[in-house]
Amino acid sequence: MTDTPETSIVFLLFPGITQLDFTAPAQALCRMPGAKLIGAAKSLDPIATDSGFSILPTHDFGSAPQADILCVPGGHGVTEALNDTATIDFIARQAAGAAWVTSVCTGAFLLGRAGLLEGKRATTHWGYTHLLPLVGAVHEAARVVEDGNVVTSGGVTSGLDFALTLIARLKGDAVAQAIQLAIEYDPAPPFAGGHPDRAPDAVTAGLKARVYDAAAERMEAALKV
Repeated sequence: MTDTPETSIVFLLFPGITQLDFTAPAQALCRMPGAKLIGAAKSLDPIATDSGFSILPTHDFGSAPQADILCVPGGHGVTEALNDTATIDFIARQAAGAAWVTSVCTGAFLLGRAGLLEGKRATTHWGYTHLLPLVGAVHEAARVVEDGNVVTSGGVTSGLDFALTLIARLKGDAVAQAIQLAIEYDPAPPFAGGHPDRAPDAVTAGLKARVYDAAAERMEAALKV
């Protein structure tokens, strides 16, 4: 019997993170044989999420091991993180030695700020896809986009799809399917409206007016600094 090689999976953590961007892929990836998950932040202080609770990093930037898989989640805190030198330097440093560089939702813009999406096909949350050219990326309309060793995924719940896709690449379809079954990921949402392509126009327009028009403007301003 041979030992399973360890795979270090480093998640970037920052204030204002969307917790499901982190916890959804983490839930799948932690079940991959040999997986070791690391949550890295500027300090070991609790990280406030968008859900009213905090999470604890396992490492700070200085002590985090080299990632085999680097995962950068998103959230409204991305706008502040974009211009935090320590955060962007950590992403670039980890990406240089990682086999896979990945993002969920608006985490794509942090990859882009670190120079990792130039000329790459990529995706992000639907409310921000028009901003991808600002980081040199070409938007591809898909839930998960692979371009070389860079894997980006759409908004929030897409992180679970990305994780299962990557597990299949690394360990084979049967392992990914077993993990999908173990976590009973068998989505049957009450509405066929999880993307503007399918949601009622009035719902999309209302959500954009309440949240995403202003949020995209803040993201654009941060990207242009």
